[in-house]
Amino acid sequence: MARTFDEAREWAALGSSLFLDAADLDAAGLAAPSALPGWTRKHLVAHVAANADALGNLVHWAATGERTPMYSSPEERDAGIAEGAELPAPRLLAWLRRSADELATAAEALDDRRWQALVVTAQGRTVPATELPWMRAREVCVHAVDLGTGVTFADLPAGFLSALCDDAVAKRTRGGGPALTLHAGDTGGRWALSGGGAAAELTSSLAELTAYLTGREHALTFPSGEPAPALPPWL
Repeated sequence: MARTFDEAREWAALGSSLFLDAADLDAAGLAAPSALPGWTRKHLVAHVAANADALGNLVHWAATGERTPMYSSPEERDAGIAEGAELPAPRLLAWLRRSADELATAAEALDDRRWQALVVTAQGRTVPATELPWMRAREVCVHAVDLGTGVTFADLPAGFLSALCDDAVAKRTRGGGPALTLHAGDTGGRWALSGGGAAAELTSSLAELTAYLTGREHALTFPSGEPAPALPPWL
């Protein structure tokens, strides 16, 4: 079942709250490694804060018609994360909260017509502004897990996890990899990954399948005990 605009807005608000709560750490906690290789929690917080500012640029574009890219360049995006990760913890968390509040306020001000305005993402996709809540939901929900402070995929709404699996499968189908049929035993959801060889079936919980499809730590195995095959990068 396709996600709706209203659902995406709810998930974005929930994920933002989860992330802000999970990131409310002292300096030592923020300096600790995240679940993403090579990134501390400070890098992850800076990334999410910068993402809110960048999506705010697209909301401004939709509201005014003024072309306002998410980032001026990939280099500018990377530099912003690196610089943010060097901020003292109070300033970094203040940026995180301010950027989240400003994005939510700006999005709330869009009317139905402006939500239909076309904008261009950092990947060069032209999409209606109605895609922006989903983009934010994906960032804050998945990265709340990546902070490694206790939030897991099992804590996220089943509707969000299903939509995220749809998204990940669509991207992975274009990227190659093993042929698989994935079955969520707790919800009945099914996804097919096209690829080389005959399709093998993996059955687990929706949360575990989501972790697998998004390249996060998982415990998926075949009935034989053989581990699930490695997948190519998701994004």
